[in-house]
Amino acid sequence: MDGNGGWPTTATAVVLTRVGDPSEKTLNNSPQLNIDETPAKAPITTLESLREHLQWAIELEHATLPPYLCALYSLDPQRNPDAVQAVSGVFVEEMLHLALAANLLNAVGGQPVLDAPHMLPVHPRALPHGDRSMQLSLLPFGPDALEMFLRLEQPALPDAGPEGDDYETIGQFYDAIEQGLRNLCAELGEQKVFSGDPARQVTAGPFGHTSGKLTAVTDLASALAAMQEIVEQGEGTERGAVWDSDQDVFHPERHEVSHYYRFLELKLGRRYQPGDTPQTGPTGEPVVVDPEGIYPMRPNPRLEDHPVGDPIRSVQTQFNQAYCTLLQQLEQTFNGVPQALGASMGTMYMLKGKAQSLLQTLDGDENTAGPTFQYVTPELRS
Repeated sequence: MDGNGGWPTTATAVVLTRVGDPSEKTLNNSPQLNIDETPAKAPITTLESLREHLQWAIELEHATLPPYLCALYSLDPQRNPDAVQAVSGVFVEEMLHLALAANLLNAVGGQPVLDAPHMLPVHPRALPHGDRSMQLSLLPFGPDALEMFLRLEQPALPDAGPEGDDYETIGQFYDAIEQGLRNLCAELGEQKVFSGDPARQVTAGPFGHTSGKLTAVTDLASALAAMQEIVEQGEGTERGAVWDSDQDVFHPERHEVSHYYRFLELKLGRRYQPGDTPQTGPTGEPVVVDPEGIYPMRPNPRLEDHPVGDPIRSVQTQFNQAYCTLLQQLEQTFNGVPQALGASMGTMYMLKGKAQSLLQTLDGDENTAGPTFQYVTPELRS
């Protein structure tokens, strides 16, 4: 898209340099010395701290869902199939990451929490326990949303150390969990660390837009594999690499492009193809975004924008009730009631219908309405 449409056409090349012995790899194929020799900020030294950080991982993965859903809901799939494919694919993989984080927490004897007020603070909001400068907003798809997604999914530099709190990148946060997990297994033994009930592991889910796998976590090897799935899909097989290790379900002739570079494809208007690198940029077929096929949703809408009884507020309330029901169903799924996952799919379709109704309703002269993602207590859900 040219400058008249507000879409940048160039970007600074992403060039990352590597240090250390590349034969010693961690989750994201960064040098082993980054994990073992670099002290983590807010290190994880107890099982209680490990469980706390894995709950934070659930909260982190969930925090990405409302912004991705707003961008997705704002797109006309007939006019913007490339953008819908990219955003929906990332959303499904973030749901997969949430499920893997819940499996990790269950494996070490924790109890995943999703149906709680702190899961849905008012937007714009900070990334849970992350760099406070990283703010997540509810926006329609467009340049502002893309910049937010690129900041959210940006790879860590190769020599960036683990960060268990106030983390700059998601990869560094999972590095801190990896470091803590390895150290606790060495200190206490795997059997004591992985004390959770294996029956609480969830291994089936509606993840049809990705070749990523939802796997059980029962020991250190499977825990590292689960975190590798999360980190690779976000920032590639190596920090800053274009590709992750999964096959692209939409383009089976290649591996998946990691999240960061999928959004860069949309920003630059061209697809990565085999042989492309961060330095070359994408050289494949064009990626088209039609700005006329985007609903101009009011940024960061809130219930309080409209009086009680207003039709927009009524639909927003119904959406919030359904979304909190979804959180309840997911919490049940990860706490010993796996059949609740099937019911959650019906709730997702209900959410989509309510969101489409809002996005197609004018809210002022230039904007349409949108979902507010505000918490509703269980007794007020219809």
